[in-house]
Amino acid sequence: MSATAAEHHHGVTTTDAESHHYAALGVEHLKLAFWIFLGSDCFFFGSLIGTYMSYRGKSLVGPYPLDVFDVNVTSISTFILLMSSFTMVLAVLGAKTGNRPMTLGFLAVTALFGASFVGFQVYEFNHFFHEGLTLQGNLFGSTFYTLTGFHGTHVAIGVLWLCISMVWYGLKWIRGDEGMAIEVAGLYWHFVDIVWIVIFTIVYLLEYT
Repeated sequence: MSATAAEHHHGVTTTDAESHHYAALGVEHLKLAFWIFLGSDCFFFGSLIGTYMSYRGKSLVGPYPLDVFDVNVTSISTFILLMSSFTMVLAVLGAKTGNRPMTLGFLAVTALFGASFVGFQVYEFNHFFHEGLTLQGNLFGSTFYTLTGFHGTHVAIGVLWLCISMVWYGLKWIRGDEGMAIEVAGLYWHFVDIVWIVIFTIVYLLEYT
């Protein structure tokens, strides 16, 4: 029996195999690789959060968290970031259903929300600095700026990714499955949102309990 006949005998054609590119676990290769990347990033943020918790409350000099925090401002930025997850879901839905205007519109809104969050963080860092909280000032400043700064960098990278995705998607430059490309960007975006929920709870909310 020829190779082609054997493929048809088992119900799988060469074209089908090349078009799907599924991994052994039944997950598309690009998505599987990205899940592995996100897993490694979990360890990265886990180490930063663990370090922050280890040194929490051990600063010998101020300013201390309650001296500089304004939980109302941070709650607004947190709400904006959480809303961006919802708009990202709609963008992915649009890409999966082939609705190009819907996808581009919600990608733009998501990027705008992400940029707003970064803007709030820049404002917050500037305020904290003028209140005397510096990276070298005490343990709280060192661990706080490192943890939240790396997260803010991840959000900024996500915003850049979304903007590039909008251009490529709008000009139809994405090769292969456009829906998958937008979905992978969505996975990253949801990841940074989930990480922020953990950071917001541990760094900010626990100080008021």
